[in-house]
Amino acid sequence: MPLRSMAIGIDIGGTNLRAARVSGTGEILERISEKSAPDPELVLSRIAEMVRRLDSPEVAAIGIGAPGRVDAQLGAVLSGGYVNLASVSPAQRLESLAGKPVVIDNDCNMALVAEMALGAARGHESIVMFTIGTGIGGAVVQDRRIVRGKATAGQLGHITVDMSGEACVCGRRGCVETTSSGTALGRHIARAGLGPDVSVDQLFARDTGGDALARGILEAWAGPLRAAIDTTVAMFDPDLVLLGGGLGLAAHRALARAPALAPWYQCPVEAAQLGDDAGVIGAGLQALAAQAAVAQSAVAQASPMSLPTVRLDRRAVPGRRAVLVNGIPASGKSTVSRGIAERMGWPLLALDTIKNPFLEVLGGGDREFNRILGRASYQAIWSVVGEAPAGAIFVVDAWFGFQPRQVLEDHLRNAGVEQTAEIWCHAPGEVLAERYRARLDQRPAGHPGAAYIPELIELAKRAEPLRRGPLLDVDTTKPIAFDTITQWLQATIAADK
Repeated sequence: MPLRSMAIGIDIGGTNLRAARVSGTGEILERISEKSAPDPELVLSRIAEMVRRLDSPEVAAIGIGAPGRVDAQLGAVLSGGYVNLASVSPAQRLESLAGKPVVIDNDCNMALVAEMALGAARGHESIVMFTIGTGIGGAVVQDRRIVRGKATAGQLGHITVDMSGEACVCGRRGCVETTSSGTALGRHIARAGLGPDVSVDQLFARDTGGDALARGILEAWAGPLRAAIDTTVAMFDPDLVLLGGGLGLAAHRALARAPALAPWYQCPVEAAQLGDDAGVIGAGLQALAAQAAVAQSAVAQASPMSLPTVRLDRRAVPGRRAVLVNGIPASGKSTVSRGIAERMGWPLLALDTIKNPFLEVLGGGDREFNRILGRASYQAIWSVVGEAPAGAIFVVDAWFGFQPRQVLEDHLRNAGVEQTAEIWCHAPGEVLAERYRARLDQRPAGHPGAAYIPELIELAKRAEPLRRGPLLDVDTTKPIAFDTITQWLQATIAADK
């Protein structure tokens, strides 16, 4: 096998996280799975550990299939459902941790890529796919190309099948995800008075034996899915509808209770063939395809060409400005600061970004050495700010309470910073402890270890924001409302002065 002809594919689900080292032909060479979690930081930590275990010199890139609305071109998760990674910038974070290029796309898109290459969609040109799991994902292909719209087309799980139905995580009611997902099947079973240990296979067995209750549950589960399928057939006129995900085969079987009746909306419906492997295979293949495209582009651009014109912002804005993203360790401030930098286009200066390379080169040290290096890194941040052009805006990620307030004021004055805005990131101490513990093995030697966790919990009880200028409070146990943050920054610090 040629050098660097492999990729790591990652499939993020509401119940399980799967990762595999995948060959260029889609063969799974090694696989790992972990339980998913509602905390996006924990999910990212577990993914990073799986990548570390699977990585090798032959791995050229990493692909991630993520639930929800994903802008593949920007490499950003815009919103999620049962696992919402919009707040943690998974592609950028993992690329930084692994040192290899990362592509990210909707998980159903990744699964459909695999089915086109190796599974039930081989030879088909126009395909619609539903993945039935904790939620319902969707993907659409025309001429063997993913349909994206302006960014995130294909959210088939949010086709409305009941205007007055269950509330959906997307904010509307009656989406097919609320009636025909694995989560919805559990609700149907509970409402019928059956126990939570009743499986879908047991429902089929009961139905075969003439159990009207079981048949009613299967019909309530499959009927809305049939309506959603008919809707997509009317919209896209595909030559194949695929049902994948952990419950795809069961959903395909249940549709026998809800056949298509309207003559206009007939289309073959088949179960996907790759099962739970589809997501990791598709993610790996997409990562390798992206690397091949980059290589081709580099060759095409090797000929002489004119330099691009640089557009300069010529607003006369005196002084420099800084967004102080503040919070104690594991408070989520790094996630917030990265999200701001990506959306606003402002340079990000983080304490650990400067400090960690020194710890790695010097081989770590004790806690006192870590503190000394932290103070030096803090000074380096403000030295960089002081060398920037007038009017520059920086995002600074640090726990500003680790040094006396006057030290910060001196740095700001020396760097010519005339205006600051503060974003205070926080979470309960127990949450911070779990986050800190989950990433202990991802930090260079020299950072405090597990013994620091009780101190961290106590620190969370007394830590306070600086309250220097405008202040925005961010509870990082909730999905990060980046639209609100960016609007606030536009009004408080980015407006012309």
